[in-house]
Amino acid sequence: MDKYELVVVVDAALSPDKREHVIKDIGETIVKCGGKVINSKVWLEKHKFSFPMKKRLEGAYYLINFEGKRSGNVELRHLLRVNEEVLRSMILQAQA
Repeated sequence: MDKYELVVVVDAALSPDKREHVIKDIGETIVKCGGKVINSKVWLEKHKFSFPMKKRLEGAYYLINFEGKRSGNVELRHLLRVNEEVLRSMILQAQA
């Protein structure tokens, strides 16, 4: 399995419980796709954007390190695209 880093920008106007629920759903999707979450943490609690994202001006950044198969990333990307609370996301393959 390959190692990946996922950065997710979530709407900062959401309650902390709702934001944690969104991150938990993403972690469950990673596990469902055959992966394993190594680490999940808040990168930036509240950050003002230089330009609006989906008509929002602030976001919370989360960093998730996980192991998984390349084929499992397709379903994960789809979930991130259709989730309205996720403003942006990026999956990078971690260097060994």
